[in-house]
Amino acid sequence: MHYVDESTIVDSRNDGKRESDENARFVNLCPQSYACQVSVTFVEPYKKIACLLWETSSRFFVRAAKLDVMPKNVNKLLVANRGEIALRVVRTAREMGIPTVAVYAEQDRHAQYVQMADDAYLLSGDTYKDTYLNEDLLIDILQRSGADAVHPGYGFLSEVATFAQKVIDAGAAWVGPNPKALVDLGDKITARRVATFAKVPPVPGISQSISDMRLLLDFAHTHGYPLMLKRTDGGGGRGITLVHNDDELRGFYMNHDALQGGDLNEYFVERFIDKGRHVETQCGRDSHGNFTVYSTRDCSVQRRNQKLVEEAPAPFLSSEVTDQLETYSRRLFEAVDYEGLGTCEFMVTEQGKVYFLEVNPRLQVEHTVSEEVCGLDLVREQLTIANGGELTVNHPLRGHSFELRLTCEDPAKNLAPSSGTLASLRWPSGPGIRVDSGVVEGDTISPKFDSMMGKLVVTASDRAAAVARVRRALSELKVEGVPTPASLFEQIFNDDEFTAEHGVAYDVSTKWLERKYLNKEAASSQGGQPASMSGASEADKKESSETFVIEVNNRRVSLTVPNDIVANLTGGAKARDVKRAIQPLRGQGLHHAQKKQQSNDGQSGVIASPMQAVVTRINVAEGQQVAKGDLLVVLESMKMENYVYAPVKGAVTKIFVGPAAGVEAGETLMTIDVTGASGTKAGENGATGAAVDGTATDGTMEGGK
Repeated sequence: MHYVDESTIVDSRNDGKRESDENARFVNLCPQSYACQVSVTFVEPYKKIACLLWETSSRFFVRAAKLDVMPKNVNKLLVANRGEIALRVVRTAREMGIPTVAVYAEQDRHAQYVQMADDAYLLSGDTYKDTYLNEDLLIDILQRSGADAVHPGYGFLSEVATFAQKVIDAGAAWVGPNPKALVDLGDKITARRVATFAKVPPVPGISQSISDMRLLLDFAHTHGYPLMLKRTDGGGGRGITLVHNDDELRGFYMNHDALQGGDLNEYFVERFIDKGRHVETQCGRDSHGNFTVYSTRDCSVQRRNQKLVEEAPAPFLSSEVTDQLETYSRRLFEAVDYEGLGTCEFMVTEQGKVYFLEVNPRLQVEHTVSEEVCGLDLVREQLTIANGGELTVNHPLRGHSFELRLTCEDPAKNLAPSSGTLASLRWPSGPGIRVDSGVVEGDTISPKFDSMMGKLVVTASDRAAAVARVRRALSELKVEGVPTPASLFEQIFNDDEFTAEHGVAYDVSTKWLERKYLNKEAASSQGGQPASMSGASEADKKESSETFVIEVNNRRVSLTVPNDIVANLTGGAKARDVKRAIQPLRGQGLHHAQKKQQSNDGQSGVIASPMQAVVTRINVAEGQQVAKGDLLVVLESMKMENYVYAPVKGAVTKIFVGPAAGVEAGETLMTIDVTGASGTKAGENGATGAAVDGTATDGTMEGGK
């Protein structure tokens, strides 16, 4: 075998210059592995074929790539994820005849995806870092299991270039874009620069990390408030803060300029676009240069910058905007030589201007609605591309589809994440109903992991029919034991601003849900205590009751009876005025813990974690004097950042945790010497634990997906 020297290959029947040009084109466009190793004897015919294909291709892409690289078959697939997405991948792999390997933390030992996989391995540990984010452990399992491909799902390590490279170095196929594309697009600052290079306009902002307060103030005074401050590695709404004035901007700067875990260099700034719609394109590109947009999606119904309801195709867009979205998406994928499926996210203004937000280089939670309207299995498309095959280009759209994320969140508390055990679960069924879920009755929803229990996907012939079908599906849905947004979904799908019924125009933007429905005031007088962490839920406020089915004149009737009446009739505990002890289940009502804390004598000075979480920042040092309300610690739980403030004036005596440490509810974070604090009023010294704020400066939860 010899290297090809195009200067020595001359066809006597043609002009030497023309031949040299053709050779150069062949060598430059064909894969390096082929062009550098092919025998000189065989160059001529292959070159002719390659050039002919290049000339006749509508996209001028060389199909000669097929001549040297045969598709690598995926023979056994490791699914490096959990929950419903792991189950989703396992199901498609089974249909394709590909054996699967699941991984699971102890909390997921009996999960459905674990039982359905052909093989499963335990991830020992109690935190994300020890389990689903443990790159070396997953590579070890990859090698031990004999798998030759890894599907990362979404979240966790799906966008981590180092993990993708480790998979490739281990000789396995990575089901996703190459590590370089992950680097180019995974960091939001780099992605903004890629967009600018590809002539795709990003939202006006500063494409560098925050380091100088003066630069931030100059930008704010030039472009005006409000501003969005975003983490460069954020995802799913995590690490996004909205500030409205100079004071809030300075406060953000100081809070993130922490002594331990300070992360100012991880943030950049964008101008906030009010009344904007979050519209995205589900795209695919293979190794042969084929590109397609499977569908557009609208994801404007959000809370805490996290999507709650998605639909496809994106409604009420002009053909010009749709064409612009597809053109921009193609430019972005081609700019980084992207191979695989991904989502390009944009902000569309009221005037129809399209701004780039980010590229998610992976499958997304809402891929289901695109599948429903394009008629394709997108996980199968991913595996086909990873095998070296071609994606499906011809997929005419059909109908309209909605996805409702069923999370363990309480709408009466501004959708604060919760936990508990699924006492009863009944999914709707019938025409146009799809359920992607990884839980069953009896499962415990742990606060350690994502609060999403499943996705209800509803499809019909058009948007109006799909709205009606969602209403029917919600009437069939039954979930008991944990809070869900089901009641909020019913409000949304009966709101004319969303459904565009009764002569009302569609009027939904990214802050619509929070402004209209998630705007409850805090019920607690504690400093910094948000509505989402205080007060009773609607279920707590209502008198609990029990429903019976009876028959009156042979007609079936449902009879709802308050529990005190039931107790009187049956001799229950309440009728005997016996107060039952509160079941100490984790996450079932933080207000119970707050009551206990408030009864403390106020002299302990112990600052305890109010929830199971991960410490992200420490804003004080041992020996430092703090005033009541000073920020002490930042915790992250279920993708939300929660601020822990000093409940008293005093001096920090001991710090027991550091950044990245996992803590349990009630675990001591630090202690404060309050005995020498002067000027505190009776009862002002806080209890064991501190005031907690899970809100960003716009009144929504900071952070996220």
